[in-house]
Amino acid sequence: MTTNVDAIVIGAGQGGGPLASALASAGRKTVLIEREHVGGTCVNEGCTPSKTMIASGRVAYLARRSEDYGVRTGDISIDMPTVRRRKREIVDSFRSGSKRSLAETDGLSLLMGEARFTGSREVTVTLNEGGTQTLTAGTIVINAGERPSTLEIDGADSVPILNSTTIMELGEVPGHLMVIGGGYIGLEFAQLFRRLGADVTVIHRSGQLVSREDPDIASEMQKILEQDGIRVLLNATTTSIQGSAGAIRLAVEVDGETETIEGSHLLAAAGRTPNSDSLDLAATAVEMDERGYILVDDRLRTNVDGIHAIGDITPGPKFTHISYDDYRILQSNLIDGKQRSIADRLVPYTIFTDPQLGRVGLSEKEAQREDRAYRIARMPMSSVARALETDEPRGLMKVLVDPGTDQILGAAILGLEGGEVMSMIQIAMMGKLPFTALRDGVFAHPLLAESLNNLFFAFEDEQG
Repeated sequence: MTTNVDAIVIGAGQGGGPLASALASAGRKTVLIEREHVGGTCVNEGCTPSKTMIASGRVAYLARRSEDYGVRTGDISIDMPTVRRRKREIVDSFRSGSKRSLAETDGLSLLMGEARFTGSREVTVTLNEGGTQTLTAGTIVINAGERPSTLEIDGADSVPILNSTTIMELGEVPGHLMVIGGGYIGLEFAQLFRRLGADVTVIHRSGQLVSREDPDIASEMQKILEQDGIRVLLNATTTSIQGSAGAIRLAVEVDGETETIEGSHLLAAAGRTPNSDSLDLAATAVEMDERGYILVDDRLRTNVDGIHAIGDITPGPKFTHISYDDYRILQSNLIDGKQRSIADRLVPYTIFTDPQLGRVGLSEKEAQREDRAYRIARMPMSSVARALETDEPRGLMKVLVDPGTDQILGAAILGLEGGEVMSMIQIAMMGKLPFTALRDGVFAHPLLAESLNNLFFAFEDEQG
């Protein structure tokens, strides 16, 4: 039996869940399909659990540094089951709240199961409780997200390998955690488990960590991690994996020479894979790129009329707040009849290392690639009064400004509460304020915000 509805949303993530509720509240009979957990990656395996655990790591870090502040404590030990239990409780709370909200929405049905297309307007769901259900709709939105990629390395199938989900379920601190991948996810977990007491080695194929960032920012990030006791190997390729649980050996080529690294645990943090391969998109003629990401236009429409895609399953930025903004754009277009677009939206993000890296707008590399003229204002966090007073002066502030208009082009704030400081700069960019408005603004002393006064007096020679 086939059931016809007005809209089908595949995936109850940070975009799909709110969009399904909005469509139903607008009077459209809507079915939301989720194969595992309401809330998507963010609530269940991403932002919420990892940042909860990172908070525990920061407490451990400050506790070990307590004598720097004139505070003496006893020996520091880590109760990993309690760290894990706190993480689980917060995840359960967020997930339950999302599920309860969906259940209270009139006109919305939640189906738990695996969705696949059996036509350009038809979706068949293999229900988790058994059986199947086939649905048709004039509007279909795909919010199926990504998953951690597996390692394509000789011997990878012979040892237990952690990913960004399973590492948060450990009941003990690793003796030596080896991390393959020096991107955002790998570095957050590397620092977290170093602070919890593990020895940590990061193995990265590129010549710099966080390859998307400017070299000076990446270099400062590496310096901070190495100060924390993390070993970083760049231009390093893992060629084979051997051993067993608790005793894993990696053969790693570094600058043409092979080194054997032994550790107790191995984290694969070298990329993610879109979940399009389970959707049978061949039944729809929806176009994808070579990696399996669903191609959309600036209004999040696929090449097939009536089918849209949002969030991490598209080639765009992979952030929760971008997925949520995708939902807001589709809500405006599908319900309110507007023509909102993703073109030219600012894409802020924060890497939750400690200190944080907050980023928005153009990097210097991107400005050079676009042949843009720019000026750079740069200042070390050691020149920020608040950072010195709290004894957390690591990092630097860097902003690009258009020399013709004085508009801010982009910012990278690697420092204490870098994400929050970056957001202040983003607000100025959204309001199209010239940098002089921040340079000359009066901010309460001694906040981190006050650093913007001095930062915008720290211009280097014009570039570009």
